[in-house]
Amino acid sequence: MLRRTALATSALLIGALLLTSCTGTDTSPAPTGEADPNGTLTVGLSLEPTNLDIRHTSGASLEQALIDNVYQGLVTRDGDENNAIVPALSTAWTISPDGLTYTFTLREGVTFHDGSALTADDVVTSLQTTKDDATIQNSADLANVASISSPDASTVVVTLAQPNIDFLFALTGRAGLIFKNGDTTNFQTSANGTGPFRVESRNVGQSVTLARYDGYWGDKAGVAEVVLDYIPDRNAAVNAAVAGDLDVQLEVDPELRGQIDGTNNFTIDSGLTTDKGTLAFNNAKAPLNDQRVREALRLAIDHDALIQTLGSGETLSGPIPPLDPGYEDLSGSISYNPDRARELLAQAGAENLNLTLTIPNVYPGAISTFLVSSFADVGVTLQVKQVDFSAWLQDVYQNKDYDLSFVRHVEARDFGNWANPSYYFGYDNAEVQGLYAQALATTDEQQSSDLLAEAARIVSDDDAADWLFLSTPLTAVGTNVANFPKNSLNVRLPLSAVTVASE
Repeated sequence: MLRRTALATSALLIGALLLTSCTGTDTSPAPTGEADPNGTLTVGLSLEPTNLDIRHTSGASLEQALIDNVYQGLVTRDGDENNAIVPALSTAWTISPDGLTYTFTLREGVTFHDGSALTADDVVTSLQTTKDDATIQNSADLANVASISSPDASTVVVTLAQPNIDFLFALTGRAGLIFKNGDTTNFQTSANGTGPFRVESRNVGQSVTLARYDGYWGDKAGVAEVVLDYIPDRNAAVNAAVAGDLDVQLEVDPELRGQIDGTNNFTIDSGLTTDKGTLAFNNAKAPLNDQRVREALRLAIDHDALIQTLGSGETLSGPIPPLDPGYEDLSGSISYNPDRARELLAQAGAENLNLTLTIPNVYPGAISTFLVSSFADVGVTLQVKQVDFSAWLQDVYQNKDYDLSFVRHVEARDFGNWANPSYYFGYDNAEVQGLYAQALATTDEQQSSDLLAEAARIVSDDDAADWLFLSTPLTAVGTNVANFPKNSLNVRLPLSAVTVASE
């Protein structure tokens, strides 16, 4: 398919909250022609990274583009197996019975994109640097590490100060990425990883181009080139797909799906995600520090009607999604009841309440419109404050200056936010904090899951937020494409197995 040349415009970076998830499965039918190993795969995306420095720049768009494609860690995730942890730069690992010592066997024959060989020293230095440098994204994930060493050239040993059942999972994200020791690459504009693709070029405001790395240790990438084409406007993205300028389009607007279906050149699918459309309440600020007010706001929302309005998504009644440990169906804990909402507001002395919703302008206006109408029905006036994402990060995430806010929290296993009183939610519950600490410290997976479920029930019963929906975004995959991943593509997009058919 032809490259798009003029549809992209600048997009804002979704920041620290839009993190991590998984890989996927082949969802498209067999391509209409023979796979072309010299072909180019063009993928339409909505959110462009502001630069390529994955260590120091937040945002899911960097993980989406670079993890598993350009950069790798000792381990990664398999989206086909519910985010199971699988080997990457290590071939195997053992965990001591006390859960403190992790011993990794390094893969042989791995080289960086500059041709230099991966060494145990690279691994030790990468992990130690991430632990010691608080400016590195997810540095806190390694705070519990007591020591990192390499007893020989093929082994790395990581010792924890106390058990952490999520440690391996943390290594599948930014904290576990491995870099060349002493690398002088300008990571703002270039990259030097160990993955199946290298960064060929970046056209600011339009695209990032990845080229197959022929020195890759594993199976070579199925295409010679991948163009990640950033089109923030959903109408423009659909137009590009219909015009034949894209092989794949992510985050298809459900209202525009018919235009793509009409071409007969794409299949439409959606996969599993940990993408939680979260209506945050400022728990530390009146009147939202009153549980009755928070419950009333939740009761005022008809979640099924919202999902029908948006055209996609599933209901989610608590902070843990189905893919994560600790999930249980909490749909019976609360249901749409505007009459009860009015009663609670009256009990709280909060009739004729005025609140402000701060929402990044990258999200559909239908969300704000629906909430304004829902809250008006119970006597709450909702003012909508649309901001760009940099302003949201400053005002809401950092300064906690808001009443209500909405973002999609896409990160897997992020329940720890509810056990962190300094997080922007302002939620402070000692019992939840204790249960979360116990869930991490145990080496028994079932016990950990049970403790997380107990903590999640408390968070939901406290009405600490409202989970408007679990996102199930639509992906249009060209009939010339095979092996395109399926799950959580907005945060992890492994493309080495994908092929395109020759025309």
